[in-house]
Amino acid sequence: MQAVGQGTRASRVSGTIRIVGAGLLGASIGHALSAKGIDVALDDTSPAQLRLAADYGAGRLARRDDAPSLVVVAVPPDVTAEVVEAELSRFPDSVITDVASVKLEPYLALRARGVDLTRYIGSHPLAGRERGGAISARADIFVGRPWVVCRDEETRSADLALVEGLALELGAMPIEMTPEEHDRSVALTSHVPQVVASLLAARLADADDDALRLTGQGLRDTTRIAASAPELWVQILGANAAPVVEILDALAADLSRVSDALRDPARSGARRAVAEAIRLGNEGVERLPGKHGQNRRFEQLVVMVDDTPGQLARLFGELGELNVNVEDLRLEHSPGAQFGLAEISVAPSVLRGAIEGLESRGWRIAGTTND
Repeated sequence: MQAVGQGTRASRVSGTIRIVGAGLLGASIGHALSAKGIDVALDDTSPAQLRLAADYGAGRLARRDDAPSLVVVAVPPDVTAEVVEAELSRFPDSVITDVASVKLEPYLALRARGVDLTRYIGSHPLAGRERGGAISARADIFVGRPWVVCRDEETRSADLALVEGLALELGAMPIEMTPEEHDRSVALTSHVPQVVASLLAARLADADDDALRLTGQGLRDTTRIAASAPELWVQILGANAAPVVEILDALAADLSRVSDALRDPARSGARRAVAEAIRLGNEGVERLPGKHGQNRRFEQLVVMVDDTPGQLARLFGELGELNVNVEDLRLEHSPGAQFGLAEISVAPSVLRGAIEGLESRGWRIAGTTND
């Protein structure tokens, strides 16, 4: 790591960072910190997982004489409270955080055991991948992602700064919430979407092959997270059951209203019920933060791209020459065809110029949001 004064800033974390749990999140934190020259000590109940994470460069094996400034507990939710309690006891001078995807249940479990939580600050990076384990870890998965930090009246400012500093060091955006606020929020934005994606994808298990050949990007988008590990999600959903059930019940009522309307589409009010469901969905999508957390909306153009090396790079290069910034990109491959469809999001003010400029260079425009 370069010294301060050589064009780099001082790290927001210092000393040894101990990571308990060398799976996806733990190893990813280790990769990011190790790349910055920070001493990372890894521990895991699985020797194979531990050595794999170390072999991939996520840190070194923990030693008995380690004296970490910060301990990051990155274990499954059903053992988070137990491991946090053990780490608080073993390292009386360290700040302890965890990155479990539920915050209230571990906190209440520790309180019920009478554990002194002065040095414990629960946290949760809203980052991840569909596949877990050390082999899937990446140093950049936290960049630009929210990282919830759950402080309470006992939290010391220096300890809070250490946990928030960890998030900032990894490129994440710290957000303070109570455990209750966190769990209600992720029930809506993460846990229920997982259930919905999994249930929808389950409809595909016995589908005809001919039907699956018609699959478009919409189905791929709405089922992407269905590839997640069942073992982990059983724990997450069980630990956050109450707010998840509340939302699922409301969703079930919405589905029932649409089903009832479609049983007799010609009856009075049926079309309105369907239209209202779609309209409310439009309103919900409009509230989703866009690029850099902004509410700014973009236009989309769809460009046909030959499935040959270098074509996507050429498309990006020519958009750059046209002074068009690519705000977002989605790729869809056409089954049985030697081309793909690149859906490119751009600022509304440059849409027409982008279309005319690309067409003049020989690109085929398959459509826009204005069509």
